[in-house]
Formats: sequence, C-alpha cells, structure tokens
Amino acid sequence: MTHAHPIRQILLGVSLTLCACAALAQSVAMTGGMGRKALLVINGGQPKALAAGEAHLGVKVISVTSDQTVVEIAGQRQTVVLGGAPVSVGARSGGSGGSQIVLTAGQGGHFVTQGSINGRSTQFVVDTGATMISMGAAEARRLGIAFETGQRMQAHTANGVTSGYRISLGTVRIQDVEVHNVEAAVMPMGMPYILLGNSFLSRFQMKQENGTMTLQRRF
Repeated sequence: MTHAHPIRQILLGVSLTLCACAALAQSVAMTGGMGRKALLVINGGQPKALAAGEAHLGVKVISVTSDQTVVEIAGQRQTVVLGGAPVSVGARSGGSGGSQIVLTAGQGGHFVTQGSINGRSTQFVVDTGATMISMGAAEARRLGIAFETGQRMQAHTANGVTSGYRISLGTVRIQDVEVHNVEAAVMPMGMPYILLGNSFLSRFQMKQENGTMTLQRRF
C-alpha cells in the first residue's frame, strides 16, 4: 500500500468486499432490513440478507425485527441494533480488552473494515500515509461529533490546502479492540470512508503478509 492516497484515488480504488476477521470473535452489524430479513455485515464483508433460522459465516440469526436482530455464535447470543456499533460475538468477556486486529486486503490492495467511533458504526480504510484519523464533515455530523469546537487546522489534500478541525475521539473500536482518546481531523470535503491514520495505527505493531494485515496492540 502506498504512503499517500488522494481522496479521488480512495473513491475509485477502495472496495467493500473485505473480510476483516478476528481469530476469536465475529464482528456483526445490522445495516438495514428487507421484510423479514436483516441486512448483516459480518467481519466487515458485504451486507448479507438473512432471515430467522438462516446462517452465514458461522453467524445464525435467531430473530429479526425492524430495528434489531438477535444472532448466535457457538451458543452465545447478542442483540445487534440497526445502525449501531458492531458487536463482537464469541469474544472473551469485556470485548474491549482485545489486543489484535486481523484485516484482509480488498480490491486494489486496500484494507477496509467496519468499526465504530464513540459507539456509532462507520467504515474505515487503512491509510499509513495519514497523520491521524481523518473524516469528512458530513460523516462527523452523522456520528454526533461536535467538531466545530475543535482546534482549527490546515491540511494539504489532492485539491490543495483546505481548512479543517483537529479533535479527540473518545473511543475508536475495530473488532474487539477499543482505543481511547485518538486524535482526528475533520475536513469539509466528502469522503467515502474514514481514513484510519497513524494516530490509531501507531499504537500497534503492524505486519503485512500475503494480503493480510495484522495489528498487534503495543499500548
């Protein structure tokens, strides 16, 4: 993966067909519904429509309503709320205590994963060239982030120098790993994903091999 990804390249090159799998847990999020079926994103992959009694990638659906789904893995049940943060099913107690994230490269070699910021679900793309986590203003508002109270800053983008805001995120969670107080930038332009930059990545030991990225928590 290169060290700089202009927003236009990210728009064209990033694929949602990524599976981001943890060895000890399944990450499940509900993104919508289709009648009696729930649209579930499992391990950051493509949404899958599943009805009660159906299973996919080891996740069995127990019940579906308009705003939540009960799923089961290895005898453990969790309630997944529409639009909420992904839940880790089959993880150890206190899921935020995880220390390893395993991602698989999608089209173009990009690493895309579902996660959450301050408990609200979103999509990230790993960008080792980004100084910090970066997102568009519209996505920040959707996540309930009051970025206008942050520190004003300037950033160099593919379209030149632009103004933005430097903020601190309370929690950033991917799979069963949760990191607190992470610096981020909010920019005015639209962005299809949140850039997972070095304010998050620097807390991990990174290893890439055969299209897999492993992030092992250092602190």
